Amino acid sequence: MKPLKPIENFIKRQTVSLPIMAVMFPVLYLGAEIGLIASGAVAAGTYIASNSTLKQVQLSSDSKNFGMTRSEYKNVRMQIKEGKEKIKQLQGNYYKVRSISSFKQLMDMTKIANKIVIVVQQNPRKFYLAEPFFYSHLDSAIELTEKYTLLVGQPVKDSEMRITLQDTREMLLSLNKVMEQDLKRVLSSDIERLRMELDYAQLAVNQHNDQKLLVQPEPEHEGDVEDDRETIKSK
Repeated sequence: MKPLKPIENFIKRQTVSLPIMAVMFPVLYLGAEIGLIASGAVAAGTYIASNSTLKQVQLSSDSKNFGMTRSEYKNVRMQIKEGKEKIKQLQGNYYKVRSISSFKQLMDMTKIANKIVIVVQQNPRKFYLAEPFFYSHLDSAIELTEKYTLLVGQPVKDSEMRITLQDTREMLLSLNKVMEQDLKRVLSSDIERLRMELDYAQLAVNQHNDQKLLVQPEPEHEGDVEDDRETIKSK
């Protein structure tokens, strides 16, 4: 199972579509003699048609590879793309906060969000373990962060605003913990697989050590070649 590779798929499409367009243009212009503009338009149309067809073929192949329907796969790709854009929004608030603790908190939240998106990109089926993150938690993080940075940037802060800022900081901290649980959930199967591999490796090590204990070196006996050689030399 391969992770989503949009750049790789794009390159593959171009390696087919561009040569087709490059061949079609001179054939139409010199062979069919339909004119420069018409030849260019038809060649461009051939490129678009070829690129679109290959894209649909790749979509079907990739969705089948992950055991998903085309609509499911397309939705996950869209959610990943939107998730990356939302993370950029979070990163845009880095330098709008006024305290080191808030800056660190926002960085931690962004790192967690990035890790979730990367894991889902590598295995789209894990999207269903992270649906609350994509549909709710990430949006809440952006909304709260933007409101917090808006309030913290005001020159005048009365007691009510200070209380609101503190409540927002606490809510962001709670949301950060919720997103940590989202990450643990999408990594749960990987962690379980790693535990099984560690157990298997430990079993193999134990068996190897047991075999070494069973094989004991034979004791040396009188009359061995080395002893006889020493005896001969002494004579």
